[in-house]
Amino acid sequence: MSNKYVYFFGNGMAEGAASMRELLGGKGANLAEMTSLGIPVPAGFTISTEVCQLYYENGRSYTDEIVKQVEENLIRLEKAMGHELGNPDNPLFVSVRSGAAISMPGMMETILNLGMNDETVVGFASQTSNERLAWDSYRRFIQMYGSVAKDIPHHDFEEILAALKKEKGVELDTELDAEDLKELVSRYKELYKRVKGEDFPQDTKVQLWGAIDAVFNSWENERAIKYRQINNIKGLKGTAVNVQAMVFGNFGEDSGTGVCFSRDPSTGENVFYGEFLMNAQGEDVVAGIRTPEKLSTLAEKNPEIYRQLEDVKNRLEKHYKDMQDMEFTIEHGKLYILQTRNGKRTGRAAVKIALDMHKEGLISREEAVMRVTPAQIDQLLHPMIAASDRKSNKAIAKGLNASPGAACGKIVFTASEAEKEAEKGEKVILVRKETSPEDIGGMHAAQGILTSTGGMTSHAAVVARGMGKPSVVGCKDVVIDGDSCLISGQSFNKGDWVTIDGGTGEVFAGRLNLVPPAITDELKEFLSWVDEIRLSAKRKNCPEKGFKVRTNADTPEDARKARDFGAEGIGLCRTEHMFFEKGKIEAFREMIIADSEISRKKALEKILPLQKKDFTGIFKEMAGLPVTIRLLDPPLHEFVHMSHSELEELSMTSGIPQDVIRQRIDALKEQNPMLGHRGCRLGITYPEIYEMQAEAILSAACEVAVSGESVIPEIMIPLVGSVKELVYLKERIVAVADRVIASYGATVTYKVGTMIEVPRAALVADKIAEHAEFFSFGTNDLTQMTFGFSRDDVGSFLPDYLKLDMFEVDPFASLDTEGVGQLVALAAQRGRNTRPDIKLGICGEHGGDPSSIEFCYKTGLNYVSCSPYRVPIARLAAAQAVIKNKDV
Repeated sequence: MSNKYVYFFGNGMAEGAASMRELLGGKGANLAEMTSLGIPVPAGFTISTEVCQLYYENGRSYTDEIVKQVEENLIRLEKAMGHELGNPDNPLFVSVRSGAAISMPGMMETILNLGMNDETVVGFASQTSNERLAWDSYRRFIQMYGSVAKDIPHHDFEEILAALKKEKGVELDTELDAEDLKELVSRYKELYKRVKGEDFPQDTKVQLWGAIDAVFNSWENERAIKYRQINNIKGLKGTAVNVQAMVFGNFGEDSGTGVCFSRDPSTGENVFYGEFLMNAQGEDVVAGIRTPEKLSTLAEKNPEIYRQLEDVKNRLEKHYKDMQDMEFTIEHGKLYILQTRNGKRTGRAAVKIALDMHKEGLISREEAVMRVTPAQIDQLLHPMIAASDRKSNKAIAKGLNASPGAACGKIVFTASEAEKEAEKGEKVILVRKETSPEDIGGMHAAQGILTSTGGMTSHAAVVARGMGKPSVVGCKDVVIDGDSCLISGQSFNKGDWVTIDGGTGEVFAGRLNLVPPAITDELKEFLSWVDEIRLSAKRKNCPEKGFKVRTNADTPEDARKARDFGAEGIGLCRTEHMFFEKGKIEAFREMIIADSEISRKKALEKILPLQKKDFTGIFKEMAGLPVTIRLLDPPLHEFVHMSHSELEELSMTSGIPQDVIRQRIDALKEQNPMLGHRGCRLGITYPEIYEMQAEAILSAACEVAVSGESVIPEIMIPLVGSVKELVYLKERIVAVADRVIASYGATVTYKVGTMIEVPRAALVADKIAEHAEFFSFGTNDLTQMTFGFSRDDVGSFLPDYLKLDMFEVDPFASLDTEGVGQLVALAAQRGRNTRPDIKLGICGEHGGDPSSIEFCYKTGLNYVSCSPYRVPIARLAAAQAVIKNKDV
């Protein structure tokens, strides 16, 4: 038997199902499922994603078997509809649409009205008694086929249309009559022949295969590739192609088209939400060319259609158990559903929908937790306009609040400008009449998006919500002219600052101050479900119940913020950051240039009370939660970058001549300082540094303990590669700790552990665990040393590696589980073999990355640690790791 490549749906029967997404794509699988459910879906067939894969493997061509199956299913479609493709007396028209297993809205191609030619247009006009509809459909088909299948610039067609409207003295496309549209078709065909050197194809089979080619080719177009890169979509075979009988929303005022959501995709409210246009086709709504009407207006204009649409909405949401994004067309008063899919939503909406659907009994609590992505939690932490600035600045314009959050940046008018400026580190707002799929890179690079046309379901709105970008659309007061624009009559040029509020739809002149948002009651409730799941987790490879989230924090302020976000301790407090403060850096520089131990200790005595004060503040903020403090790590040369005036001051304070100071600074220079005299190596060469830090830590801990508050200090020695390094330094730290605790008469339990960041440390972790009470994996350095990459210089070649698929992701952004991960797993296992109750955590940048967090859970780590603002994200990722790995 030959393989099946094409799947039919129609007349209440379908060969596919929702479970076949990988093969039929999301759109094809849902069309089949809706057909089986009895939803009014125009008949059609889906060419599978396997054909896309074969198309590229066979040099963009098809096997005879594939061609045969397409031809057979076209005949089935013709019989189901009672019309025939290319028959001038009884014509069938079809749409040809893309649809991958993972939704990529607007990234690939669609062609409508296929089957139109010089004969069928006449037959269609006669059959429908609507000459205008026929010629309007023909001109649309020529434009879409020409631009999509034959690469004729879209704006070339638009210029011809604009010129004709100007000649006729009309503003809207709908004001052109049938004779005008015949002239437009003639001019479009002239353009086609001029550009392509051949007549517009009249053979409808040629049209069909040209459209199928165009959809498959769009899988590898620039915007689709970029979208997959941005969203880390990998492993798909390609897109499916859906060939479906056309229904016409541009029949007249009893026809229309629209997009609707079963719940509000911005807020998550359980209200029927959407937009529509009468006498229009679907592209008119999503392209943002015309500003549509709200769905509530349809209830007034045609209550019966609205009732039917509401019934379909309820059935589909109950069936799929998720918020649905649906496209519909009304043809002569009859409703058709063209598509449904799980709707893109904002972070705020995702949380509310998950909460509500669980409370409504549609999904379990675990399913609710899995419905929200870590990226959507990140969206909820987007900044908002400061209250004082909002009070003192009046909005200059208002559009539709398409995607929440506030953003400010310099105006740019093209996607390429946005990408170029963002690469320079500039913050930009992309200002467009409307966005198109080609703008995907610029939308990703921009802080926010502002358009003058389009509605809440336009491309700009849908994509911005999916990206979590603040967006204001349909702002009619924005008039763009080249590299400048008018906003409510006020002139702005490229590079001028504006601020937008995607939550209210407001636009402000200039750069307003943005502040981080507070955690809402809904988010608190959702995160309480998250915590319940992750803190009750039990694993075979971890003796402690639960999977915790700590923070990386160096100041009491950061510690407080992290506690507000739910941190359960500090996994990394970097003491070197404290040295850079005024009052400390001067004394530390004195220590660095000192030529004797006595001189060094004298300089360190100035720093001791200041360091103790820092630690006291942090211990109080963490209120009895563990605090892991890393002793000095960077090479000393990083502290002696000085201006001339600072050098003079240091010379006066220390009594050492400037030229001698320069000589001592020069002596600190190394060929490769990140592999040089740093971390525990400094502590071994200058033990007085670590002894001072240990005294500051334990003194602060004792003072807090004596005041009646709980404190759990964990002293971490960095860059250990040999057990002897740890033994040497631990002995000195314990001696200091015993002396300090005795002097205070306090009861303080402390731990001494190490960072596993040198590959050798991972290999000898069993020996290191004899003396270390905890391991914290410093995966930034562990990645750097394992790969032999400098993380400061990797940007010069890493983009090429990612482009060539040598790496799936940046190994400094997401843990390389295949290589570096093996070292982490090995160290964890060997450490636990020696000391079963050893605490294991991760404190590198990977501690906030969801896929890395899942790896840490499966490997048996007790906790992950990340920056304060990523704590809620890590809490969710940790809970989802628990749900996905119940057998660990």
